[in-house]
Amino acid sequence: MQLVYWLLFAVLVVGDQALKSYVTTNIAPMSVHDFIPGLLSITHITNTGAAWSMLEGKMMFFYVVTIVAVVVLAYLFIKADKKDYLYRFSLIFLLAGTVGNAIDRFTRHFVVDMFNLDFINFPIFNLADTYITIGVILIIGSLIIQLAGEKNNK
Repeated sequence: MQLVYWLLFAVLVVGDQALKSYVTTNIAPMSVHDFIPGLLSITHITNTGAAWSMLEGKMMFFYVVTIVAVVVLAYLFIKADKKDYLYRFSLIFLLAGTVGNAIDRFTRHFVVDMFNLDFINFPIFNLADTYITIGVILIIGSLIIQLAGEKNNK
């Protein structure tokens, strides 16, 4: 079962990097292409910060935070109960998203973003960011299930 997690991790990271490579090769920076009209467009931008360009240009900060996050997430995954599948999957999604953006930060010195939600004022994001969001949702679900189990055992 351990192999399934690492295969998923590899597929997620390769998918993120392949999409970023496609965007940087085929879509001019700052150009907008409708994907699902009125819902989602593809807009090639580069980001040296976080969401909403927070801490823009503070690359040393992001390098340190990224390294710490990867170490902590890998440690949590290794130490996690082997039967806590949802928690372990959440950590894999968090780790894949962190590594996907880390590859950009360490090789390009910026993150490639491309997904633009046309119906709301929201930062343009990438596939690695969606992995992190999925990981957070799964970890919250895992905690709710764990708390409900503890409550029922009392």
